This record gives sequence, structure tokens and C-alpha cells, in this order.
Amino acid sequence: MNYTFDFMSVFANWDRLLYGAWLTVQLSALSIVLGFVVGTLCAIAYKSKNWLVHGLVKAYVEIIRNTPLLVQVFLVFFGLASIGWKLSAETAAVIALTVNVGAYTTEIMRAGINSIHPGQIEAAECLGMSRFHVYWHVVLLPAVERVYPSLTSQFILLMLASSITSQISAEELTATANLVQSETFRSFEVYAVIAVAYLVLSFLFRAAFWLVSQIAFVRKRKLGTNL
Repeated sequence: MNYTFDFMSVFANWDRLLYGAWLTVQLSALSIVLGFVVGTLCAIAYKSKNWLVHGLVKAYVEIIRNTPLLVQVFLVFFGLASIGWKLSAETAAVIALTVNVGAYTTEIMRAGINSIHPGQIEAAECLGMSRFHVYWHVVLLPAVERVYPSLTSQFILLMLASSITSQISAEELTATANLVQSETFRSFEVYAVIAVAYLVLSFLFRAAFWLVSQIAFVRKRKLGTNL
């Protein structure tokens, strides 16, 4: 093998790759926040006694979980454009990623909500707490804490899966890497660097989620103990 490695041609494009990584973080973070909201609301709606609401949420979850993310991205970007709703690649990416992670979050949050013992809810109601406060303090917050590791794993998988949006020319990390590779013809070097970049992003996301858990859950338990 007479191949000569040349990583300098890749590092010469560090500013473009850094911008792509930053866009990956932005797309992922926005989709995670919106997907968590969508998933939580759908998990609540899933328990509705209204058969229509329950059925719509169940259909949404099953459809999204049983179709490829790439098809969902194409449907949002190309499908909506064909009926007159033309979106930018980044906007379509956020919508598709949000819809996708929202379905998985629905199932995770539903498991967390179902883990709350009915006796805790009844006790809170007996104390005169409003319906909102009961759901917020007794159901949702404890449910999030119980399923937080699963949510964290799912959100990191979403960040990695955001590379699929390069197929609609969203200028995130993988799309930028493809452009650099087409210019330098250094496939191994480019994608080796990108693999390391995604590994670093995964660790950074895990660190961010750990910090959130320390602030939201550990601090809350300490305050409860002091009280």
C-alpha cells in the first residue's frame, strides 16, 4: 500500500468543519427541546379517555417509529415543497428531527408517567393541590427523573442521526465533510476526523445532560432533605 496520509488538507478547512459542527449542535439542541415538549404533551394525551385523541397519538407514534428517518426528512423537505410549502433545509431538518424524536420521547415519558403510583396522586389531591400542581410536581417531574437516562440516550442518538439531514443539503457537519472530501479527495482523512468530531460531540452532550441532571434533580433532593 503506497497511500500517503494527508490530514493537513482536512485541517486547512477547520473553519468550515467547525461551522458544520456548530450547526449540528444548533439543529440537535432545538430539535431536542421541541421534541421533548411534543413527546411530553403526547404522553399526557395518550392517557386521555377520549378515544380520538388516544388513537391519533398512538398512530403518530407507530407511524414515526416504523418508518425510516431519511424518508421522514425527504417527506418534510421534498413532499411539502411539492404542495407549495417550500422550507429551507435547516427548517425542514428541525421539523423532521422534532417529529421523529417526539415519537420516541412519547413512549419514554409514557413509561415514566405510568411508573407514578396512583396513591401519590390521591395524596396530593387530598392536600388540596390544584390539578396543574399535582401533575407538575407529583407526576411530570418525578417521571422525567426516572426516565432521564433513557431520554439522554435517545437525544444523543438524535444528534448522531442529524447527519442524515446532509441528504437535503442542511450544512451540518456531515454535509460539510462531504464538500471538503469532494474538494480534497481525502476520504479516509476527512471521515476519520468527522468520526472523532462526532465522538467529541457525544461526550459534550452527555456532559451537558449530566449538568442538567445535577441542577434539576440532585439539587432538588438536597433542598427537600434540608426542608
